[in-house]
Amino acid sequence: MNEKELRQRLARELQETGDLRTRQWRAAVETIPRHLFLPEFFRPITTPQGMEWEPVTPKSIGTDEWIALTYENQTWVTQIDVHLHPGDTERPIPAGNPTSSSTLPGLVVAMLEDLDVTDDSRVLEIGTGTGYSTALLCERVGAENVVSIETDAGLAARAARAIHQTGHNPLLITGNGLDGFPQREPYDRIIATCSVRHIPAAWISQSKPGTTILTTLSGWQYGSGYAKLTVSSDGTASGRFLPNTYSFMLARPHMPPTVNIGDTKGIDASESRPAVISPETLHTWTAQFIAQLAAPQAQCVGKSVDGGPMVDYYVDDTGSIASLTPQGNGITLVREIGPVALWSSIEKAIADWRDIGSPEIEEFRIKVTPNEQVVFMPGQHSLMWQLPR
Repeated sequence: MNEKELRQRLARELQETGDLRTRQWRAAVETIPRHLFLPEFFRPITTPQGMEWEPVTPKSIGTDEWIALTYENQTWVTQIDVHLHPGDTERPIPAGNPTSSSTLPGLVVAMLEDLDVTDDSRVLEIGTGTGYSTALLCERVGAENVVSIETDAGLAARAARAIHQTGHNPLLITGNGLDGFPQREPYDRIIATCSVRHIPAAWISQSKPGTTILTTLSGWQYGSGYAKLTVSSDGTASGRFLPNTYSFMLARPHMPPTVNIGDTKGIDASESRPAVISPETLHTWTAQFIAQLAAPQAQCVGKSVDGGPMVDYYVDDTGSIASLTPQGNGITLVREIGPVALWSSIEKAIADWRDIGSPEIEEFRIKVTPNEQVVFMPGQHSLMWQLPR
């Protein structure tokens, strides 16, 4: 297939999955050449050493295969550990942490559809990334109506080159997207392709009444909720969570601090009790999000002591620690020290959620005011949590 046929095939595929729903966005997908935004990328491979990242370039696999891969409905990683790019190596590298990617087109397009733009909507995009979604926005609402902010200068430069190759010239800013860009306010729509722990105040203040904000709320336990809010005339915003299970990398200012468990003798010697809620409960999407709401400052780190079983340690910035030690008989022992009973807080939240029938994440609501940000279940006072600020 040639490039045009590949774009048309991708559009048909996204329409069949329900991600692409309107003719305007279909026209954008069929027009914008995604391969320009992926001159190189990493793909995961399994080796005798485990999972590694293989660099993919036209030179390494051939132009035809490279172009075909760029039009697959796949997420391709474009940066590892903040500094490493595919062109920096010809060999696979051991598993690292992806820090930028070109998100699978189905997710990109579904979010753009959820944004409910009109032909002249003024859009602020947080996280330019490769620039593909930025170019789609330009094709849909006009480049003069698009402002896109990227924190990584290198990524921003690569994205700008690709976007300009499509013939579009939006306003591209290198900086902290959490601060927005007041010089072009007010915006009709704000969309973030990174996750945040709370809704930045600048996004509210740079909006007009009726503005839609679309973002994923996440945190240090990596639970995610896909939130759609509407800004009111009094400077507040409220909304709900959509049913899609989307997750993005956290905005860099919201990334967790480094955790060092260190010596665990204190917690390991403390009194234990059987866990009321199995740690496996948190493997479901909504439960993981609720656990994060209940203990928003906590991080979970696994550690094996003296060759024993892998123990999950929950740690927060108050010095509180909770440990969960499997016993091999379906029982997990919990130990907690410090001013915050981290696992007990999670257990209570999960129990309260189960008591009302374990509603899915789309039943929850979010309210943002200048003084607080709250996620809650309507009519359930026990299911209400303040987001960290």
